[in-house]
Amino acid sequence: MTAEEYYQLGNDYRRQGNYQAAANAYLEAISLDPDSPAVHAKQMIDDIMNYYNKDAYNP
Repeated sequence: MTAEEYYQLGNDYRRQGNYQAAANAYLEAISLDPDSPAVHAKQMIDDIMNYYNKDAYNP
């Protein structure tokens, strides 16, 4: 697969809410093309996965 195909696959996973699979696809795209738009998309996925809102956390 090409970097563009991995990027598109990552976008499909992201739309489905499967952020871990999206991140993996973006990483593959980045490994093939370090200038891919997947770099920005991967950063967004990381931000989503690392988001913590203590006010919304209610054990």
